[in-house]
Amino acid sequence: MSEPSSPTVPPNRGLPRRLAQLYVGLALYGASSALLVGAGLGLEPWNVLHQGLAELSGLSIGVVSIIVGAAVLLLWIPLRQRPGLGTVSNVFVVGLAMDGTLALLPEAHGLAVRVPLLVAGIVLNGAATGLYIAASFGPGPRDGLMTGLHRRTGRSIRLMRTAVEITVVATGFALGGTIGVGTLLYALSIGPLAQLFLRVFAVPPASGGSTVVATGSPRGAILRP
Repeated sequence: MSEPSSPTVPPNRGLPRRLAQLYVGLALYGASSALLVGAGLGLEPWNVLHQGLAELSGLSIGVVSIIVGAAVLLLWIPLRQRPGLGTVSNVFVVGLAMDGTLALLPEAHGLAVRVPLLVAGIVLNGAATGLYIAASFGPGPRDGLMTGLHRRTGRSIRLMRTAVEITVVATGFALGGTIGVGTLLYALSIGPLAQLFLRVFAVPPASGGSTVVATGSPRGAILRP
């Protein structure tokens, strides 16, 4: 990937774009999650839990997402993880965008509508993930939980992700969350999609010798907010 930059470019030149990417990405992530809810063919792992808790509590799925995100963020303290602007924004923006989109989304009837809705939700989720990760303002609270467990236990991120998400899906399903073909399709496709869109939305270098997008961790930790 080329790095069109000049030594005379101010270091903060990319900040407005990065901020725009962060908040557009988080808003689209919430909207994409709402499309998956509307399709009713299976949710991504954490939203299986959110939906189950929403059924149990009577709260909206977006509000539950905010509460769970804040609770997960508290687990960062013993793991010695540092939140960034993107981490805190993630907690609130995704849940609000999800509820807002669900309020506008008409009920889907029949597979002819639900399947395209599912596919659109997954692709949009990949694009949103690429946007907010490329902005490089810190991981989402759930990503940070997995990377924090990785650092504290010495186990691989893949193992920590698998263990956490199996627990999350099983708990959410027991509470009434939706799993199905969409859950499997999401699991198989979100990594390649996020990697693709991460390259598309990569922020150009801020100066001749540095980049504003981390070259290691964002590509190595494509999880979800």
